[in-house]
Amino acid sequence: MNAETLTLLLSISIFAPLVGAILLPLFQDSAAKVISLIFMLIPLGLSLGAMIMLGLDPNAMELATNGYFGFTELSWFGMSGYDVKYMVGVDGISAFMILLAALLFPLMAIYTWGTIKKQEKMFYIMVLLLETGVIGFFASLDMMLFYIFFELVLIPTSFLIGIWGDENRGAAALKFFIYTLVGSLVMLIAIIYMGINAGVTQGFELTTDYFLIQEAIKSGTLPSFTEDIQWWLFLGFAISFAIKAPVFPVHTWQAQAYTSSSTTGSVILAALLSKMGAYGFLRFCLPLFPAVVDDFAPMMAILGVISIIYGAYMATVQKDLKKLVAYSSLSHMGFIILGIFAVQQVSVSGAVLQMLAHGVSTAALFIMVDMMEQRYGSKNIEDFKGLAKQAPAFTTLFMITVMASVGLPGLSGFVGEFMIMTGAFSSSLFGSGLTVFAATGVVLAAIYLLNMFRKVMFGPESNEAATFNEPNRREYSVMLPMVILMFWLGLYATPFLKPINQGTKQLIEQQAEMPESLSVVEEK
Repeated sequence: MNAETLTLLLSISIFAPLVGAILLPLFQDSAAKVISLIFMLIPLGLSLGAMIMLGLDPNAMELATNGYFGFTELSWFGMSGYDVKYMVGVDGISAFMILLAALLFPLMAIYTWGTIKKQEKMFYIMVLLLETGVIGFFASLDMMLFYIFFELVLIPTSFLIGIWGDENRGAAALKFFIYTLVGSLVMLIAIIYMGINAGVTQGFELTTDYFLIQEAIKSGTLPSFTEDIQWWLFLGFAISFAIKAPVFPVHTWQAQAYTSSSTTGSVILAALLSKMGAYGFLRFCLPLFPAVVDDFAPMMAILGVISIIYGAYMATVQKDLKKLVAYSSLSHMGFIILGIFAVQQVSVSGAVLQMLAHGVSTAALFIMVDMMEQRYGSKNIEDFKGLAKQAPAFTTLFMITVMASVGLPGLSGFVGEFMIMTGAFSSSLFGSGLTVFAATGVVLAAIYLLNMFRKVMFGPESNEAATFNEPNRREYSVMLPMVILMFWLGLYATPFLKPINQGTKQLIEQQAEMPESLSVVEEK
């Protein structure tokens, strides 16, 4: 495999779902689900193939440009003086986020077969558009392209909530749309400011080239790029990413959107869109604003810990299964934020691994809750009694998923959380006491998840329990790949951590090499 082939595979992975969305109206409704699945399987096949080939190639790093594989840049803005490019590439951090998206989208397409009762073709068009937005976001290296993909996910996600959600879908979709739009507009202002100032140093009216902006910051040639300016720029990006993650206190859209959305919407929101926020912190806030990272890190870590404890507490008092999973997701995202802003390689690598692990386990939890709702017509914990006797196979799958979410050693949630706590405990940016508070979230997770599992599976058997059916072949085909990943990530995480560590090492080195401000460079 050569660099040109990798470049082509990455671009096909990004745009194959978009092509599917454009072509889907040409087919009959009965063929929509099959055609959409084919176009979703293309990114999965290409991503897996590329990663296997790179893993087998001892000289794989020679195919990387600036540390990114599949790197390409094409001028597409079409105006003289404006350096806006189609520039994409992946490193050890983004590669697994793309692979997670490439896996979950076809699994959700399979899971929804026969369950979408209205506007089925439109549903799959929205899902295909969403996949292009998510994969394009993680692959973008031009900041304007990154923003376009970041915004692209907003529209189809809002439709997945607002059309195929429950009776509260309208309010949930509107709240999600407003929160996300406001946050992204603030970020756009920061991108334009950086682009104009960096462009001056390169002879452009504006540049959104990630590497040119990074080099301008590193060389200290950005006009007026003082510590105060970095503070405001960091805040502009951080607001947008914190909303998407979400992080307390800008999380208030989350539970309503996760609960009221269709199952596909809930899975994509929790497993992928929340990772877009965390990834944004990693890719932009840490390496681009070195003067203020140390100032913001304690505050962001505190907000992460508040998210952990608040989310866990809210989960303990929920009677609705879907709301419990939603607040559980908020709590687990708090650990990821804590790991990122400990700014230690072990904690940042743990945060990336946890993004992958959380995406798998939370997706599985939402799917299994939906399976329960379809069989019982209810999401209320009190309505499920003694299911273990009636559906032992389902109970086993549910137990594995719950234990992975709790962080049981040997399953996916353990390794990442352990690395996060290890790095956070030794961080010089905030005291170890904050990490001790965060650790209470692990205990609370065990309480609310195991208590929920006990009530649902081993409570007094009700008359309706006998009607609970085991998973069918379609449901098994969706759940088993995720269960395999839960064990793989928990028992042998090395194949994942090796490229992740390469990516995080480069990121931490970039952050350390950056001057704190223009004045620092001049003094040197």
